[in-house]
Amino acid sequence: MQITDSSGVWGSFFLLAYIGAAIYFVSRSGGGFWQVVLGLLQAAVWPVYLTYLVLEALGA
Repeated sequence: MQITDSSGVWGSFFLLAYIGAAIYFVSRSGGGFWQVVLGLLQAAVWPVYLTYLVLEALGA
């Protein structure tokens, strides 16, 4: 029995999504250290907000 790990494609996708979101949120920050840190944290959790808004729009 062969066990393979096929999560590499999704990991690459999520890494690129995080990098894109980090660029977006950091560019919108004021440039201060803590604002950049907050932008990086926002980049990590934006999928949670997106999922919440989609479920709310669907009436779930």
